[in-house]
Amino acid sequence: MIKINLLSSLLLMITIGISTLFSSNFVNASPVDTFEFNDEVTKVRFQALSKELRCPKCQNQNLADSNSPIAADLRHELYELLQQGKADSEVVNFMVNRYGEFVLYRPRVSSITYILWFGPALLILLGIIVVIVILRKKPVDKANLALKPEQQKKLQQLLQNESESESADSNPVDLNSANLNLESVEKE
Repeated sequence: MIKINLLSSLLLMITIGISTLFSSNFVNASPVDTFEFNDEVTKVRFQALSKELRCPKCQNQNLADSNSPIAADLRHELYELLQQGKADSEVVNFMVNRYGEFVLYRPRVSSITYILWFGPALLILLGIIVVIVILRKKPVDKANLALKPEQQKKLQQLLQNESESESADSNPVDLNSANLNLESVEKE
């Protein structure tokens, strides 16, 4: 009885696992747009611009790789602008005006993006300056490390006092024997 229940539950789990495995959708395809171009140059421009422009919805995907509906709309808008004969700069300006600088993978150099463009170089330069300042500090000469005659005398006195106090500590006086000696002297 127990074996049959165990076997049936095991068979049920295997069946559910296999059906889940085969019913899952493992599609990882990039979007397929069927745009017809007048010439090969326009097609190459479309592909380059769709890889240069970022999807406004996606975190880090360009228009060519994104499956979001807005990316599909932007690809269609890009196609329409190129079919109208717009230049690449006009297309980019249109997208930036509509969606902001975020749509550009390589933001333009402007007063807003100075820190983005020049910040890393300034940090590296600052680090190099700090390293140079640390390395160029005046090294300590051995002459500056030598003690002056007054300092040497004071050091000798301190060492002598220290050795005397240690020798006194190493030969402690036994108070009990000292008391006995005093008592014997008093008795005589």
